[in-house]
Amino acid sequence: MMFESTIREWIRNDPLRLAALEQAAALALPDWCLAAGFVRNLVWDKLHDYEQATLLADIDLIYFDPFDLSPERDLDIENRLKAKSGFNWSVKNQARMHIRNDDAAYTNTADAMMHWIEVETAIGVRLIVDGELELIAPFGLSFLENLTITLNQHRPKPIDFSARVAGKQWQKIWPKLRVVGHKLKPGY
Repeated sequence: MMFESTIREWIRNDPLRLAALEQAAALALPDWCLAAGFVRNLVWDKLHDYEQATLLADIDLIYFDPFDLSPERDLDIENRLKAKSGFNWSVKNQARMHIRNDDAAYTNTADAMMHWIEVETAIGVRLIVDGELELIAPFGLSFLENLTITLNQHRPKPIDFSARVAGKQWQKIWPKLRVVGHKLKPGY
């Protein structure tokens, strides 16, 4: 619980992240959060004692709406957010992502995140009543705190995890990170 409070404080003290959260909250999407690198990268930055936050490639806004599965809706939301903020947004309704991933239908945003490739990426945050921050972390927070990169063992679809980790260059950006529960191929 102490680490969760610390993460909330780090987010509160990051003007970019707060602005993004306010813009996302204004949309009033069902079961939404800003996820993936939005929280993960900030935690890794802080645990590496970086003065400045590393740049986000994009801001992942996810939500769960089984009543409107159209990809066009996501694109429309992305375009409106980009025009308003200048951030590079990626918007995905998790109610349809099971189709792309060849999984059984997800039940909510947290359930969808349980199918993501790395457990450390499956963390999100949203603004709730009175500006409070709610963390969504279906695998918990210890993976982040331990500076690990962990393949989700429950991910049914095979992936070249070594290539993914190398391609993201996480260990170059955050050298204290360790890959656990998976052996990287030589050269990674």
